Amino acid sequence: MPTVPTVPTVPTVPTAATVNADALLAELVATPQGRADPYSRYAALREHAPVHRSSFGFCVLSRYDDCQQAMRHPGAGKDFSGAATALGLSEEEQAEQAAFRNDRSNMLFADPPDHTRLRRLASRAFTPRTVEALRPSVLALVDGLLEGFDGEVDVMDALAFPLPVTVIGEMLGVPVADRPRMRPLVRAITAMLELQVTPEALHAATEASDELERYFAGLIADRRRQPQDDLLTRLIQAEDEGERLSEYELISTAVLLFAAGFETTTHLIGNGLLALARHPDQLARLRADRALVRPAVEELLRYDSPVQITARTTYEDVPLGGEVIEAGNTVIALLGAANRDPARFTDPDRLDVGRAEAPPLSFGAGIHHCLGAALARLEAQLVLDRLLDRFGTIELAGAAEPGRRDSLTLRGLVDLPMRFA
Repeated sequence: MPTVPTVPTVPTVPTAATVNADALLAELVATPQGRADPYSRYAALREHAPVHRSSFGFCVLSRYDDCQQAMRHPGAGKDFSGAATALGLSEEEQAEQAAFRNDRSNMLFADPPDHTRLRRLASRAFTPRTVEALRPSVLALVDGLLEGFDGEVDVMDALAFPLPVTVIGEMLGVPVADRPRMRPLVRAITAMLELQVTPEALHAATEASDELERYFAGLIADRRRQPQDDLLTRLIQAEDEGERLSEYELISTAVLLFAAGFETTTHLIGNGLLALARHPDQLARLRADRALVRPAVEELLRYDSPVQITARTTYEDVPLGGEVIEAGNTVIALLGAANRDPARFTDPDRLDVGRAEAPPLSFGAGIHHCLGAALARLEAQLVLDRLLDRFGTIELAGAAEPGRRDSLTLRGLVDLPMRFA
């Protein structure tokens, strides 16, 4: 993704007279303040420049309908080979960035027919029936993790990370002892999804990607020798049965499924519990009416989405927001802005666990809709339900603000100290 340069900041809530869409965008992407509190900037962009042709080489969308249409339009896809390269990077560094975003063996960046083939093979493990069958085992995992909750707990380390990494690790067949070391590697790789990437983060992401690929290449070799009842073995067998998954496609798919299987769910749990702790009236409402657990998870996804941004390339002229975006443009959809569009959500900055309006765009839309969305929802629903079962007190611990990751595309917490009793 291209980098935007730092420019002078603008007021947190700019007026029509002071708004400068490029300055807002640069502040949003390139400053810690903008990344930490994007929603006021989103609101200004949505009001004053909802379809913004930036000077940084891409078009930015901030309304719900426009973002959804961009993700669903058959004339837009994931080939970013013509996108602008990050500013301030050497030619070698630009090549590193291009290699990552042009990896067609990864369904995240693939278009049909490759995307269709890769997704079809992996999707068999994530059907609604398959996910629902996991409910007892996920519930047992949640209960086991909550056994250690007493007094003050860092939710990110004690629950939000270990739950989803255990679920996807068991599904894929990643040994228990290997899972903890994956966390920093996956976090390093996600820097590549940001609109701004430093040379240091770029190199760290490349090294982490290489290490994960070597690891899964070894695991795949083990499974070829000794097949097991896991998703990795089934992917290998599908390849062997003529589905034409190359060795590198197998490795790339395994890395993606493992990383995506816990990274976004970790932040859904963390962001969601932080939002509820800051809105005790909504937590009390949820406690009084457990039928709200399902809509509450949808509302937490909307209110502070773990995925804030996605991108597409237009392969043809695409009508969006009353304009025509010409072929060859990179389109940035601000999902966090779309999820607070007042045209779709009443009083969108308010947390309402009983909200029944448009579905959030947090998992994307169209053919790239998140493969593991049902699994993430199940894990978050069970976490909320069991926390409410076990604890009468659920609140933030200490006066310090929870540490937040300095990123925008993936929005999440580093730590979340909470008190349970």
